[in-house]
Amino acid sequence: MKRRIAILGATGSIGRSTLDLVERSPERFEVVALTAKKNVDALADAARRTGAKLAVIADSDRFGELRDRLDGTGCRAAAGPDALLEAASDADWVMAAIVGCAGLVPAMAAIEAGKTVALANKEALVTAGSLMIDAADRNGATLLPVDSEHNAIFQCLAGSRRQDISRLILTASGGPFRELSIEEMRRATPEQAVAHPRWSMGAKISVDSATLMNKGLELIEAHHLFGLPSDRIDVVVHPQSVVHSLVEFVDGSLLAQLGSADMRIPIAYTLAWPERMETPSERLSLADVARLDFEKPDFERFPALRLAREALEAGAGEAIVLNAANEIAVEAFLRGGIGFCHISRLVEEALSKIDSPAPRSIEEVVALDGETRERTSLMVSESCC
Repeated sequence: MKRRIAILGATGSIGRSTLDLVERSPERFEVVALTAKKNVDALADAARRTGAKLAVIADSDRFGELRDRLDGTGCRAAAGPDALLEAASDADWVMAAIVGCAGLVPAMAAIEAGKTVALANKEALVTAGSLMIDAADRNGATLLPVDSEHNAIFQCLAGSRRQDISRLILTASGGPFRELSIEEMRRATPEQAVAHPRWSMGAKISVDSATLMNKGLELIEAHHLFGLPSDRIDVVVHPQSVVHSLVEFVDGSLLAQLGSADMRIPIAYTLAWPERMETPSERLSLADVARLDFEKPDFERFPALRLAREALEAGAGEAIVLNAANEIAVEAFLRGGIGFCHISRLVEEALSKIDSPAPRSIEEVVALDGETRERTSLMVSESCC
């Protein structure tokens, strides 16, 4: 039988890569639902190509436009939060690729419906990791990591017992500013920050890669996905982005997953799991790569990684503040409101000023996230005056 799939965030980079794989194997997959935030044209085109049953636009003001674009296709148009939840609950396999904390509630809906959920939204696990893991256990849902680093670890752990694991090692490219001084980074522009040397990603995640906050969020995500404490999860800078992560076992063995810098590889692993499927990705030639370099991260030039580890060790509430404050700070940087180095300073200020008890429900997660966004936005306004 065909696997019935839903793609939440179908017009983003992860969503487009997922669609590329699905459309190459129509005999294996049936598209049940697609969602997008505002991009009606791309959403409607994808729904037409794949024969999707439901297309959801998060921005309710654009519902009429989507309905008109899908007239006569047999694809039902819908809009708003309730429609997103419907899209997340009516498939066998759900790609959770809505960027930021906005993707938390739909991802949780898929988990509570007992689906196989491919998690590309790291912010969901960062802000509500314990709640999501508990919900998956209660509802029989399967969580599959899409981030290249966590997917690499997942592959390396196949068939292994948790007690055999010594530590996890996440690799970071170092981003576009790996070799710049603090003074040079102070002058960095948004255009420079989003020009990632290895991966093609959206603006927000590209800036996170430049600050190394992306790796900090992944550290928290790895803790929840694999159940290991902070002191058994390391980060190493690997500028070639060939080794996507490693696992060290108690006997001293290291297993690594290698591949080209193409997100279709980890996406394909989750799409076909527990099997594998072919991809059009470029095959890795180690002879052409020739060398693999590794170095320790510089916490002075990239304090975001330190802040993320401290938040993980402090508790779930701190991680919510870290994530929300970072999203507001990155938005401010991208629109030219603050400088690049100010991003981490704003996050650190938010962590020091905002009370952050551990949430007991998704509602409490959303409330603390909203409070943090409001107060960090005020900090941005004050810093610009």
